[in-house]
Amino acid sequence: MDIFHYQNKTLMVENISVEEIVAKEGSPLYIYSRKALVDQIHAYREAFSSHPTLVAYAMKANGNLAILSLLGRHGAGIDVVSGGELFRARRAGISPDRIVFAGVGKTEEEIAYALKEGILMFNVESQAELDHISQIAVRMKKKAPVALRVNPDVDPKTHPYISTGMKKSKFGIPVEAAVAEYQRASTLPGIRIVGIHQHIGSQLTEISPFRDSFDRLLAFYEELRQAGIQVTHLDLGGGLGIRYRNEAPPTPKDLADLVLPRVKDLGVTLVLEPGRSIVGNAGVLVTRVLYRKQTAVKTFFIGDAGMNDLLRPALYGAHHDLLPVVRKDRPEVKGDLVGPICESGDFLATDREMPEFAAGDLIAVMSAGAYGFSMASNYNARPRPAEVLVDGDTYRVVRDRETFEDLVRGERI
Repeated sequence: MDIFHYQNKTLMVENISVEEIVAKEGSPLYIYSRKALVDQIHAYREAFSSHPTLVAYAMKANGNLAILSLLGRHGAGIDVVSGGELFRARRAGISPDRIVFAGVGKTEEEIAYALKEGILMFNVESQAELDHISQIAVRMKKKAPVALRVNPDVDPKTHPYISTGMKKSKFGIPVEAAVAEYQRASTLPGIRIVGIHQHIGSQLTEISPFRDSFDRLLAFYEELRQAGIQVTHLDLGGGLGIRYRNEAPPTPKDLADLVLPRVKDLGVTLVLEPGRSIVGNAGVLVTRVLYRKQTAVKTFFIGDAGMNDLLRPALYGAHHDLLPVVRKDRPEVKGDLVGPICESGDFLATDREMPEFAAGDLIAVMSAGAYGFSMASNYNARPRPAEVLVDGDTYRVVRDRETFEDLVRGERI
C-alpha cells in the first residue's frame, strides 16, 4: 500500500486521514511520513551494505530536528552547508565524525566551529578556502580533514539552477587544476587530506550523468595515487531524483550497481549525500481553498499556502501533483492554484487540469518533503506552517506553527 492513498474517498498518510490532522492542526500544514523516511534511508544503506559507506543526508532538503534525529537513529550521517546546519545536526544527536561540511562560502566562525566539533571532513571548494582553513587550523593547533571538491564538467541534465558540476558553475575546483591543488594542499600546515568530493547536481533522473562523473572521479583518483597522494574517502555527492510527475529516476540500488564493483578493491570509504531522494516523496503540503475567482480568461483557486510556504513552483517552474484531500464528484477544469502573496509569481500550479474546487476544500500538494519548509520564508509577514510527523495511526507536531509574536521576536523599536 502506498504511504499516501485513498480510503473511502479520503486521502490517508499511513493509517490516519489528512483531513483529521488538518482539523486539529490547521492549514497550511506540512505532513511527513515516518515510514517513508525510514524506508528510504534503509534503501540506501542496504544497497551499499557490502562496502564501507556513510550515507550523509543532505540537510538542506529538510532540516527538521525530528527528521534529522530519526535518520540518525537509522544510521545516517549529515551533509551540512552552514554553521547553523552543523548546530542543528549536533542538536539532533548526530556524531561529529558522521558530519561533512560543504558549501562555497564557509566563514571563519563556521570553520572554527566545525574544527572544534571534530567533523569528519570539509569539502573544500576553492584555493582561497583551503588557505583559510589552513590558517584557522594552525591558529587552533588542529589538523583540518579535507576533501577537495573536483568539478568534472559533466552535464547533469537537470534544471540549470540545480546543476552544480559544469565549468560555468560556482562550485568546486576544475578537474584539470585539481592534482596541482592537492599537491599544494599536502604541503599546507594544519591540513590533512582525507578524500575527494564530487557533486554534479540535483533531481537527476538518468544514470548516465552519474556514470560519466564517476568515470572521471576514478580517473582522477588514479592520477592522485600516481602523484603520491592517497585518500581514504570518496564522496560521490547526491542528486538522485524523485517522481514529481512521470519521472522514473535511478534507485539507490542502480547507483550501487554502478559504483560498488569498481571500488571494492580501492580500500576507501564511500560517502553519499542524498537529500531529496530521502525526504521528497515523504511529505505533502496541505492548503485550504479560500476563494474561487473567475476572470474572462482564467479560473483561479486561491489557497492559504503561497510561494512563501513552497517556493519551488515560482523559483523553478516545478511541478507538484495536486490531490483533493476528500474526493468529490466534481468536473475537471483548467485553472491556477495560487496563494495569498502579493506577487504575480505566487502560484503552486498554473494551467492545470484539476477538480472544480470550492471554498473550504483541502488540497494536498504532493512530493513537498524536500525544499519545501526548508526554503519557506516570512514574506508578507506570514507565519510559517506547522510540521507534523505521522507514525502509523498517530502523529505528533514536530514544529509548532509560528505566531505573530514569532514574527517580531528579536526586533527593537
